[in-house]
Amino acid sequence: MDEKTDCANRLLLTFYGDDFTGSTDAMEALTMAGIPTVLFMAPPSLEDLTRFPGVAAIGVAGTSRSRSPAWMDAALPDVFRRLKALGAPFCHYKTCSTFDSSPGIGNIGRAADIGQDVFGGPVMAVVGVARHKRYVVFSTLFASGSFSGGDEIFRIDRHPTMSRHPVTPMGEADLRHHLARQTERRVVGFDFRRMLADDAPRALDAEFAAGADILILDTFDAATTLAAGRLMAHHGEKGQRFLIGSSGVEYALAEQFAVEGRIPRCQPPGPRGASDKLLVLCGSCSPVTAEQIDWAEHHGFALIALDTPHLIESSGNDEIRAALIEQVGVALASHNGVVLHSARGPTDPRIAPTRAALDRLGLSGQDSSRVLGGFLGRVVRELLAQGRVRRVLLAGGDSSSYAAEAMGVEALEVAGPLLPGAPLCRIHASDRAIDGIEVVLKGGQAGGTDAFGRVMEGR
Repeated sequence: MDEKTDCANRLLLTFYGDDFTGSTDAMEALTMAGIPTVLFMAPPSLEDLTRFPGVAAIGVAGTSRSRSPAWMDAALPDVFRRLKALGAPFCHYKTCSTFDSSPGIGNIGRAADIGQDVFGGPVMAVVGVARHKRYVVFSTLFASGSFSGGDEIFRIDRHPTMSRHPVTPMGEADLRHHLARQTERRVVGFDFRRMLADDAPRALDAEFAAGADILILDTFDAATTLAAGRLMAHHGEKGQRFLIGSSGVEYALAEQFAVEGRIPRCQPPGPRGASDKLLVLCGSCSPVTAEQIDWAEHHGFALIALDTPHLIESSGNDEIRAALIEQVGVALASHNGVVLHSARGPTDPRIAPTRAALDRLGLSGQDSSRVLGGFLGRVVRELLAQGRVRRVLLAGGDSSSYAAEAMGVEALEVAGPLLPGAPLCRIHASDRAIDGIEVVLKGGQAGGTDAFGRVMEGR
C-alpha cells in the first residue's frame, strides 16, 4: 500500500467550514478526541496529506458564511467534489452553532442542495452542541448569550446578539422553517423521542424513503449527542454521506467512532503556556466582544480604535497601513497586549458612517468583513515579519476568515486547548515569517469576559 492510499484509508471525516473561527471549532472537537486533524485553506490532494503523518480528518476553512448563493454555486461544487475524492465516509458543511444565515447571504439551504447533488442521498443536520450551550429541541434552536457566559438561555430569534446580527439576523428559531426559506427541498425534523427509541434506525430510513431531503436531529445533552452519532453512522453505511450543522457533528461522530474503536488514540495536545506579547484584532460588533475589549482596557492592554470609515474610503492604502503598523509597533514596545478594534459593540458610533462609506463605493454591509479583515491581515503579516509578536488573536467570524487569508496561512493544527470552541492553533505556511506562529480564531460570541487575558496566558 502506497502512502497516498494509506492516507485515504485512514480518513474518517472531511469538513468545509463556512468561516475560519467555526473551522477551528470543528478541528478542536476532533483533535481533542484523539483524532489528528489538519485544517487547510484549500482542498488538499492525497499527496498534500502525506506531509502530515497520521492525519485522520481534514477540514477546509472557507468564507461562505458571508457569500451569496451565486458565489456558492460557482465555488462549492468543486470544493465538495475534491473532498469527496479523498474517500472519507462523511463530508460535513460546518456552520456556526447559531445557524445564522439568510436566503441572500450564507445560505445554508443552498449549501445543502449542492452537497446533496455532489454526494447523492439525503442530508442529515446536527446543530445543537451542549458543551457550547447550544440546544436543539423539536428542531427549535436555543443558545446562551455566549459560549462561556452566564446560564441564561434564549430562543435564537430572541437572542440579544443573533436576533440583531448586522448581516444575518435570526428571525426564526424553528430550523425547519428557517431552512425552508433557503431551499425548495423537503426539510423534516427527527425529534429526540424518535432518536432514542429502539426502532430509530428503521424510522430514519422510513423518513428518507418518504422523500426527506434534509433531516434535522435534536441535540441537547449527552444522550441525544450519542444517538445523533449512532444515526449518522447508520446513514453512512449506505455510502459517502453529506452532513450539515455545527461542531455538534464532530462531537457526535467522535463519540461514535470511539464506540466502534476507530479513533487512532493519539494523545491530544496540552496547554501551551503564556506568551510575552499578544496582538488582538477585533472585527466583531458583538456585545460579548465589547465586554472583552473593556476588560482588556482595564487590565493593561493598549487599545487602538480603527478609523473604519476613512480606512474604507481610502481602500486601506499603503500610507494608512504603514502608519498603523508603526502605531502598533510603538504600543507593543510599551504594552504586553494590543487590541485593534473596528467596533465596541452593536451601538458603536463608527458603524453607521462605515456603512455609508461602503455605500459610496457601491459596496454593501457584508463587504465590510472582506475589506477590513483583508486590511488587518496584511497589517499583521508585516508585524510578524518584523518579529514584533508570535501569538495573535483574531476575533470575529467573518473578518477572521479574510484576515487569515491575507496573512498567508496555508494550514492549521491545534497547538493546545484554550477557549471553548477557539483553540490555540499553529500556522503552517511556506512564508517563514508566519510559519509556526500561534493564532486563535474566535467568533464574536466565544469566550468569557477575560478571554484576551486567557489567550495571553495560554490557559
